[in-house]
Amino acid sequence: MSQKIIVSGVGCCLVDLLFNNINFNCIAMQSYHSVVRGDGGLTPGQLVFQEEFEKFAGCDFNAALDKLTNNREPDKKNIGGPSIVSLIHAAQVLDKNRFEVRFYGRGGMDDAGEYLLSALQQTPVVLQDYQLIPKPTPATFVLSDPNYDNGHGERMFINSIGAAWDFNPVDLQDDFFKSQVVVFGGTALVPGIHDHLTSLLKKAKSTGCITVVNTVFDFRSEKLNPGARWPLGESDKSYQFIDLLIADQEEALRLSGKNNPDEAMLFFQEQQVSSVIITNGSKNILFYSDGHFFEKVNLSYLPVSQRVSEELKDYKEGDTTGCGDNFVGGVIASLVSQIDENNEKPDLREACYRGIVAGGFACFYMGGTYFEREPGEKKERLESYYESYKKQVAFKISE
Repeated sequence: MSQKIIVSGVGCCLVDLLFNNINFNCIAMQSYHSVVRGDGGLTPGQLVFQEEFEKFAGCDFNAALDKLTNNREPDKKNIGGPSIVSLIHAAQVLDKNRFEVRFYGRGGMDDAGEYLLSALQQTPVVLQDYQLIPKPTPATFVLSDPNYDNGHGERMFINSIGAAWDFNPVDLQDDFFKSQVVVFGGTALVPGIHDHLTSLLKKAKSTGCITVVNTVFDFRSEKLNPGARWPLGESDKSYQFIDLLIADQEEALRLSGKNNPDEAMLFFQEQQVSSVIITNGSKNILFYSDGHFFEKVNLSYLPVSQRVSEELKDYKEGDTTGCGDNFVGGVIASLVSQIDENNEKPDLREACYRGIVAGGFACFYMGGTYFEREPGEKKERLESYYESYKKQVAFKISE
């Protein structure tokens, strides 16, 4: 291709306040564990809103947080959110002369917002329309237990939507829909966008965009109708306008209303999603393509990186925050790189390789966003993990 490929993203962008080494089974945690779906209590791997957590806890949020963290400050403050973290990764590993990655969103006019804006400006993502408005900056308090799930680690999330309430479809200007690729990431935490996804996806397809949707735990829907299937936009017609849907297993089950990932995948196929990836933490990913956009792939599985798993056994400096978001970033980067190479139909399996390596590498640092010391650093560090992973899966195939 002779001109830059533009990737434009909208969705969740916030400040992550990370607390590591929180024991999910400690006495202080017991009274805050969720009892029934949507009650505002804490559940490993899931998200609750700060206001609902306060109601569940029966006390001020800061008092509960002090109890949970033993009155300590966050171990790290970082850029977070399923949209921006995935876009940052993609921008870091793509050639800026061939690609441009843009973000659209809102932050708040407060200290957190100033931090977020300053931190974002240290990344290669272009802030196409990112403004600070007189509302609190979106934030997530991340409680991380690295020993959970037999040492694979897990997190609990307490979120405040803040200024993201004020970002709506009217704020997405025409240049967004003139991009080659548009990504809607974690929009359940940007309600004005999420509730109009059907219309937005339809508009994107009508202008020739490739559409990617990566999801996040939808606490609004879970609170409104505990146990019921989550909506995605105005209707299920959203799905037929999605070229690639990426969700973790819990989200896939809640969106489909099914009891297992195979049934969820069948639901998405019936809804005419062109291609789907379902992740599951440290377990195998599940993926499929109908051949319309990516090359056709029957229902398939891929494991996590053995090399990453082995190296993490004796590594204590990182956490699992942002693994899924970086996985998405790796997939997006591979997708647009293959398009740039004039691949008529990109290889979804190859895109998953890049996603798995990017997601695994995120375990080696705390927080979802990796700040490079120089351009190209992250890409260079990932390459040996990618080569190791290709050998791993090639060995499995040859067995």
